[in-house]
Amino acid sequence: MEITLDKLLASRDERHCLQLELLQQHPTCTLVCLTVIMPGRVKRNQLSLTVAQAATDALLTQFSTKRDELLIRDQDTGYEAYLLTRLPVGEAKRITSAIEEQHPLGRLFDIDVINRDGTPVSRETIGLPQRRCLLCDQSARYCMRNHTHTQEEIALRIRQLVDDYLGKKH
Repeated sequence: MEITLDKLLASRDERHCLQLELLQQHPTCTLVCLTVIMPGRVKRNQLSLTVAQAATDALLTQFSTKRDELLIRDQDTGYEAYLLTRLPVGEAKRITSAIEEQHPLGRLFDIDVINRDGTPVSRETIGLPQRRCLLCDQSARYCMRNHTHTQEEIALRIRQLVDDYLGKKH
């Protein structure tokens, strides 16, 4: 199902409100929010579900004894998972950044650690550089802002990453 820009923006607003609600309900916890990087108008398909399952498995493994709660929302606008942990924000950010860097599909995971004020913790706050583009050595933000690569190039790279992952897994 194709998602309109209005529906996507409404989904982001809803996600932010849920994050604030979870932070308020769990004042002693750190909130980790997972989404899948899936450019284009279709956010929920077999590729995104494969990535979402891999990302959730990685989160559950890395936070196995360090999590209080996990909430999963599988919507037309994309997969979302919310993990609450008692780890400090910086430690949670180090773990999530390592997952994004080390997992074979990690480049397709968007795992944010959310500050008490509802803003994501940047990689730079723990001494890490910005994330790199899927296709080149520029920062991902730079390429995204400048439309450096076509949707087709990005989609092909995502397909290659998932195919490689599934090939190695089976």
